[in-house]
Amino acid sequence: MKKLFSLLLALAMVLSLGGFSLADEAEGETVTVLYTNDVHTYIDKDLNYTLAAMYRDSLDNVLIVDAGDAIQGTAYGSMDKGRTIIDLMNAVGYDVATLGNHEFDYGMEGAMNAIEWAEFPYVSCNFYHEEDGVKGENVLDAYKVFEIGGQKIAFIGVTTPESFTKSTPAYFQDEDGNYIYGIAGGEDGSDLYKTVQGAIDAASQEADVIIGLGHLGVDPASKPWTSEEVIANTTGFDAFIDGHSHTEVPMQEVADAEGNTVILTQTGSYFNNLGQMTIAPDGAISTELLSMADVKAALFDVDDAALRAGETPELEEGVYDVQSGWIGSVNEELGQVIGTTEDVLNNYAEDGTRLVRSQETNSGDFAADALYYLFSETSAVDGYPVNMAIMNGGGIRNEAITGEISYLTCKNMHTFGNVACLIQVTGQQILDALEFGARGVGTGEEIGGFLHVSGAKYTIDTSVESSVTMDDKGVFTGVSGDYKVKDVQILDHETGEYEPLDVNATYNLAGYNYTLRDLGDGFSMFDGATNILDYVMEDYMVLANYVQSFEDTDGDGLPNVTGYEALEGQGRITIE
Repeated sequence: MKKLFSLLLALAMVLSLGGFSLADEAEGETVTVLYTNDVHTYIDKDLNYTLAAMYRDSLDNVLIVDAGDAIQGTAYGSMDKGRTIIDLMNAVGYDVATLGNHEFDYGMEGAMNAIEWAEFPYVSCNFYHEEDGVKGENVLDAYKVFEIGGQKIAFIGVTTPESFTKSTPAYFQDEDGNYIYGIAGGEDGSDLYKTVQGAIDAASQEADVIIGLGHLGVDPASKPWTSEEVIANTTGFDAFIDGHSHTEVPMQEVADAEGNTVILTQTGSYFNNLGQMTIAPDGAISTELLSMADVKAALFDVDDAALRAGETPELEEGVYDVQSGWIGSVNEELGQVIGTTEDVLNNYAEDGTRLVRSQETNSGDFAADALYYLFSETSAVDGYPVNMAIMNGGGIRNEAITGEISYLTCKNMHTFGNVACLIQVTGQQILDALEFGARGVGTGEEIGGFLHVSGAKYTIDTSVESSVTMDDKGVFTGVSGDYKVKDVQILDHETGEYEPLDVNATYNLAGYNYTLRDLGDGFSMFDGATNILDYVMEDYMVLANYVQSFEDTDGDGLPNVTGYEALEGQGRITIE
């Protein structure tokens, strides 16, 4: 018996040296992880939750996960604050998700509602309760372990610290302005790295495969909190499913703190792809991005036309019914045509760059003009004529708009449900706001707080390096040196001429509560400003109100929006 045992042991050693062991064969089966990120409620595209569910059901040993920003983006999310989107994800059978910054866009109550509605767990290792500046317990579990196909796989949730400013800091505060929720980050990223490492160490006690499920992104503007930096400053991840930067990363190898290879992946955005991760029995991991054509080829033997919603009998009814029913309901409610335009209102360059976050666009001018028009009509009656309107680029979400304009068109341009406000500020506060928004211009950095204006003009000097200072949450604290912004001019109502901004004078400034009152994008310089008119009209209705102010020039009974021909806008912002 001893001789037989010795022979078997020797055989096992020989096989092991050849790259195969008896233990390998017993480790388990291949597991597939399907993943989405930054869907942003684009449920009416050819690749959608219905086909994701069908593809999942075609596989064995499969999990499906989401890396954040699922419930906000279009009218299909904002009309019921994400409830139907969560219902769709429940119907698909999602196994776990993490919180993106836009999960907070309906307020902290809205985020908690989404978590409660979900029949799958949300995880985040760095989202915690806070009291008097002291970190308390985590709001959610840091990770979730699944035992599937003979493998134990842990997903560790990581939420971007940018959520404070890319959502609204006020949502993380009590009524007195004290932070009662925190997201570990740190100015140098060390707090985030330490928190994530703690979660990895804990999860490693329960699982064999450790996967990050993060909403961090690879955008340089998100440093030091990018997924690449988190991987490089921790040890123990086998793979990292990412979101936030809307980047297509099919499969990237990133070295961790000890030089081990970690697979990083991200699908891009708006359901342009479905991610697929394959975990082999020996732990080897590979990832790929599946397009609509890839999923279609795997599921159907029909042409494109037969795959249109409602024309393919194989569609999974449970998910499809929720999806198609909600699309039809929203389209019917907001589908009334209220105007037309022969111009093409857009924010994107041909290469997909979101110009609206770094330069003037015609959509930016249009959105700012809508605010200016609203308060020209409203505040003048109350004795407070508007002097200027500002609109943050991150709040303008549309792709190309031309032809008919409906309420739904307006809702898809302004998806957040912010409300119009008018406040009285100093010229210095205006200058600081423009400087804060312009801090990334000339660097290639996209800034959601880049400000489009109406009733004003200004120049950005890219030869001046930004000296804007911020706290560890990305909130504005001051300007320590020279200003990039110069030659700010305000339109004089009486003369119709532009006059230089007086930093010591007071002005009536129109905008949305997100920027003017809730520290959105980190705009804290308006703190203490005098509130004149508040919560006047919801953002998409501000656009609709402006559309309906134009004349019917075509004789079709519909206002015709004109004057926004050039994508680059009307020359209000000069970059030199």
